[in-house]
Amino acid sequence: MTIHQTSTAGLDGVSAAVTMLSHVDGEAGELIIAGSRVDDLAATTSFEGVVARLWSAAGAATLDEAEVRVKLAEARLHAFRRLAAILPATDGLSIVDGFRAAVAAIGPQDGIAPEAMSVGAMPVLAAALVRRAAGQAAVAPDASLGHAADTLKMLRGEAATGAEAKALDAYLVTVSDHGMNASTFAARVVASTQADLFMVVTAAYCALSGPLHGGAPGPVLDMLDAIGTSADIAPWVDAALARGDRLMGFGHRIYKVRDPRADVLKRAVDALGGDKADLGLTAEVEAYAREALAKAKPGRRLDTNVEFYTAILLDALKIPRNAFTPIFAAGRSAGWTAHAIEQQRTGRLLRPTSVYAGPMPA
Repeated sequence: MTIHQTSTAGLDGVSAAVTMLSHVDGEAGELIIAGSRVDDLAATTSFEGVVARLWSAAGAATLDEAEVRVKLAEARLHAFRRLAAILPATDGLSIVDGFRAAVAAIGPQDGIAPEAMSVGAMPVLAAALVRRAAGQAAVAPDASLGHAADTLKMLRGEAATGAEAKALDAYLVTVSDHGMNASTFAARVVASTQADLFMVVTAAYCALSGPLHGGAPGPVLDMLDAIGTSADIAPWVDAALARGDRLMGFGHRIYKVRDPRADVLKRAVDALGGDKADLGLTAEVEAYAREALAKAKPGRRLDTNVEFYTAILLDALKIPRNAFTPIFAAGRSAGWTAHAIEQQRTGRLLRPTSVYAGPMPA
């Protein structure tokens, strides 16, 4: 017996949903989130404003930036009160793995919408784990601060400057949603089963933690550390390509040109000033790597992606490398929750078929 079916590896080109939330044009190098280009959003809108746009577009009640700011502040306060019950589940785990356990333990809170609790708790959990790893006590949230500024204060134990808060805010906006990426697809699959939002976000984070999705910014810094000096750029990059190694921070599954988010984050780093991040070596590495990739892989367009300048920006903000993935999740949770709301409102159980390639009985 022969089964005559075809499959699409990686589901490339397969539409899994109709969405009002974001659009990625890989050929044009364009990302649109809730009707606006990502560079315009990062320049004009806070993270709370983007969350309001996404939740409203998903079909929840229409919200504005001020309302979301209050909701997320309340959620941060509630999450902090629950730390004593949540943190024991993370004992003995790394920050990345502990964050997964902590996210799964959030659970609903009376009077707090589940989408607000899911997004608001993220920086509280991340900061508590980072500080515990350093032998420091968790810092209580400040409801008077914006989400980005409070995230930095909880991480570092001191108030961020206006420029630092603005830089992190731009990052959270930039990574808030990005089409049907792996973690968002995971979120929509789980949401389609009518699972609660906390299980949706946990599943999405598990997908994000993989090195092919959200785990690459840390290795970008490892690469820059290994290169060390301008004189070592060419020999290091050439040797890596000769071995067939992947250059972290370059190339993207969707973008065939430069990732538009890379330019947004580069501008955010520039705005921090030279005392926060020295872009000299970084710019030289980026330029040589792009040139070397064009020569080594002439049939492919491998340009700078979001991970390259994510690494530079988060490092400039003194966020430890082992917290990069949880901080990414703090931003992307806006999209995950919006997609879950949209999926449960308009979709059905996601149940694709598969192509059986094993033996058949006689």
